[in-house]
Amino acid sequence: MPSFPLTVPQRRLLAAVAACVLAAALLLRHHAAGGPTALRVAPVRAVPPAHAPPKTIVVDVAGAVVRPGLYHLRLGARVADAIARAGGLTRRAARSAVNLAAPVADGQQVLVAVRGAAGGASGGSGSAASGPVSLSAATAEHLDALPGIGPVTAQKIISYRQQHGPFTSVEALDAIPGIGPARLANLEGLVVP
Repeated sequence: MPSFPLTVPQRRLLAAVAACVLAAALLLRHHAAGGPTALRVAPVRAVPPAHAPPKTIVVDVAGAVVRPGLYHLRLGARVADAIARAGGLTRRAARSAVNLAAPVADGQQVLVAVRGAAGGASGGSGSAASGPVSLSAATAEHLDALPGIGPVTAQKIISYRQQHGPFTSVEALDAIPGIGPARLANLEGLVVP
């Protein structure tokens, strides 16, 4: 193939075309590498679920404790934790009437009886006078004092509570052997979850 010598204007034109091609290649490489005009994507952040269960509960600690009041406790706390937050038991507290190992539920009242006070373990009428019995915190003695609940059924209720956690409804008693619709009707108004 014969070679033709390039004139000066042709050489300048060839140099300008080569410079444009080189500039275009560099510009393309710059944009592909994330230059200032490249599209940037923000990192994806996990959004917590809208209905996440609460990590704390609120309980009312009353009776023979140093500082009665409302306390925030961690989920899964026990009566002992609630009493500790309230400054502990007073000298007048009926310690044997308190199940320190019982789990507490949100909105529950932990009531520490005073030694020798009426209704401590005196039977059905004393329990009814002091208010409904909390299925999630009551001792075997408190449960035994309820109509139609004896010591064996009281222990079944406590065992059920230890295996399944605090009661969320009174109707959950139906899952305990020996408690049916008739006993549930007898307990209406006398117990709370």
